[in-house]
Amino acid sequence: MSIARVASFAFAGIDAISVEVQVQLAAGMPAFLVVGLPDKAVGEARERVRAALHSMGLALPNRRILVNLAPADLLKEGSHFDLPIALGLLAAMDVLPREEMAGFAALGELSLDGVLHPVAGVLPAAIAASNRDLGLICPQSQGAEAAWAGRIEVLAAPDLLSLINHFKGTQVLSPPSPPAPNPIIPGPDMKDVKGMEAAKRALEIAAAGGHNLLMVGPPGAGKSMLAARLPGLLPDLSPGHALEVSMVHSVAGMLIDGQLVRRPPFREPHHTASQAALIGGGQRAKPGEVSLSHRGVLFLDELPEFPRPVLESLRQPLETGRTTVARAMAHITYPARFQLIAAMNPCRCGYLADGTGRDCNRAPACGGDYLSRLSGPLLDRIDLTVQVQPVPPTALSRAPAGESSATVAARVERARAWQTQRAENGGPESNIEAAPGDLCLDIEARNLAEQAAERLRLSPRGFTRALRVARTIADLADSENVKRPHVAEALSYRQRIAGRG
Repeated sequence: MSIARVASFAFAGIDAISVEVQVQLAAGMPAFLVVGLPDKAVGEARERVRAALHSMGLALPNRRILVNLAPADLLKEGSHFDLPIALGLLAAMDVLPREEMAGFAALGELSLDGVLHPVAGVLPAAIAASNRDLGLICPQSQGAEAAWAGRIEVLAAPDLLSLINHFKGTQVLSPPSPPAPNPIIPGPDMKDVKGMEAAKRALEIAAAGGHNLLMVGPPGAGKSMLAARLPGLLPDLSPGHALEVSMVHSVAGMLIDGQLVRRPPFREPHHTASQAALIGGGQRAKPGEVSLSHRGVLFLDELPEFPRPVLESLRQPLETGRTTVARAMAHITYPARFQLIAAMNPCRCGYLADGTGRDCNRAPACGGDYLSRLSGPLLDRIDLTVQVQPVPPTALSRAPAGESSATVAARVERARAWQTQRAENGGPESNIEAAPGDLCLDIEARNLAEQAAERLRLSPRGFTRALRVARTIADLADSENVKRPHVAEALSYRQRIAGRG
């Protein structure tokens, strides 16, 4: 009886869980069995492995082949177990050296002719393999992605035959290197936005502090245009955040050419998106839009048109910065520290008090019915609400160009520098995570905030979020302390929607 072992990984969120692929050849009736709680894709691996070996002129031994995926009580999902099963079988057949195979983890999908196809999760698998002092065997197209793990031996092979030749010494697989970063393609520029000074100011504050923003205005007023320019105001991700975001995208199978995500993600799902698509889940509990926009921006256009349960499911990740997909056999947690930018019309027809003469025929009931789709707890998590009014045609054609995105981004970066300095001194990483005691309010500012909170009936959450916005406004003004004007401006952005109070 002969047993070979090859390491691989299962995934729970962005965490790679060690799985040992054990292959045993034993006497008995010829069979090829895969046990250890495999899903259908893993169970079908035996046919892909059989065909891949046959394409190289190798036949399965006329013995009982048993593949065990340990630990046996952990659900194994995905086609990436094809490669470790094939390598374990070849080692059990003494085609590959078992001692060398024990020093590697492997993942990859096999085609019927033995070619290796890319799979999801190579980056977190490479990091986990590095932590265990293992090398990693992966498809050639994902070698650059695995190379980001640092000091780790990576064998990126185009097919199974190349791996056999490498271990037999007849071919050498060159170690891959992390790819050079792609040039950043500039997006839409703020200088193209004319007028709308209040909305542009709110967008700058949102960018500087990572605050949630809701824009309300009639159709065509420029809400989506403003949202599209927000990514150009945000600084690059720090190295730690870039790796964190890239691991989420790797698990989702969305890393292109092994490039790390260096810019804050910008996701804009359609309002027909399901709850699983937005929050995460589905048959294999994949990350949703809230996780794919981690450390970036989630833009929801036509906010009230999203189904009510979908919107309510945003409440927990907005507060905690993570989302948990509960399944019968596991609870999978993904990071979801995103910035929510939303846009909506004031009513269903869109023309409630728009000032253009196209008055709503059912005012104010039209606005009230439309806004009733949004719950108070969800709106309470919005830091800034701004009205976006259409710019008159004369202003559009005659007004000079506004400030460029580069100019606004420089102010945003300077405000972020204040937050970084406070974080180095033991403060919060960003203003959106700050507690009231970390905000450095002077006496007049604190008195105004407390009086306004009582008069406006702000919840404790709303009060705290208003103070955080005031801290960001102070950072934009290069002020060490939050002063009364900063608090006054922050309070002016608290929820003010026609028909809602």
